[in-house]
Amino acid sequence: MPNKRQAAKRARRDERKREINALHVSRMKTAIRKFKKLVEAKDLESAKAQLPFTVSMIQHAASKGSIHKNEAARRTSRITLMLNKALASNGQK
Repeated sequence: MPNKRQAAKRARRDERKREINALHVSRMKTAIRKFKKLVEAKDLESAKAQLPFTVSMIQHAASKGSIHKNEAARRTSRITLMLNKALASNGQK
């Protein structure tokens, strides 16, 4: 239990922020999981369509400060590379 009013307010604020950050990160991870499942199932047309949504979820989490901008860039790069490799091995562009 905080001893000062300011500390109590900070604890309330931090709890709200933690929940919001968890929401952003959860939505991002769910989008990434769905995208990876499509690529692994060789459903590349659907994966192509899903890529912009997945990237936007990653960028949204970064813009809200839930993840670092470099983490967002790394995740975006990895999923794009994953799709490109799958397309190349399948003979598509």
